[in-house]
Amino acid sequence: MTVLIACAAKHRLPVEGRIPPPEKSVAKKERIEERETRFIQYGIASWYGKDFHGKPTSSGEIYDMYQLTCAHNTLPLGTLVMVTNMENGESIELKVNDRGPFVKNRIIDLSYAAAQIIGMYEKGTAYVKVEALAPVLEQVQRFTLQVGSFADEGNAKRLAEQLRQSFDNVHVTTIETLTQKYHRVRVGQFDTRESALPTAEKLSQMGFNVLVTSR
Repeated sequence: MTVLIACAAKHRLPVEGRIPPPEKSVAKKERIEERETRFIQYGIASWYGKDFHGKPTSSGEIYDMYQLTCAHNTLPLGTLVMVTNMENGESIELKVNDRGPFVKNRIIDLSYAAAQIIGMYEKGTAYVKVEALAPVLEQVQRFTLQVGSFADEGNAKRLAEQLRQSFDNVHVTTIETLTQKYHRVRVGQFDTRESALPTAEKLSQMGFNVLVTSR
């Protein structure tokens, strides 16, 4: 389960309480998660938003433009994919819950939230890599806050160091697929989504697009 905390949204909760100052920064060991790559595709991605918001998708789920989902014409519904914007290196994990796009020479349609995160919202399209991933089986659900995902490890480490000036338990987790590694910058670990929201709101007020995720 993944929820986007958008800094411009009007319905978000105010920050509750005060975030304590961080402890002295220490080196963090990189966590590497190997994920089997089942499918790789390169091509043009587009996105879809409010015109479809609240309408049924091909999977039967109601389309929510603020969730991390996508439409693909051939991958099985429910497939998790890693989509990387090849123009800026930003990447995001999405769930296929719809069919499309129905425009020639486009391979995938992203939700509004996903388009914002990987930096293709304003342009409307981007050249991307799509990798289908084997599912993850989690025994205990825990929530973290994802602040960025990069193919470039240096970008991830620089963001992590910046965040450690204000937050505890900042770490970089890495997904390794057949073609490359993706470095995800995350903050904290929380037992429930609700307990993660105050810190997520603080991060969003600092200008970050934040994902509250259990993946």
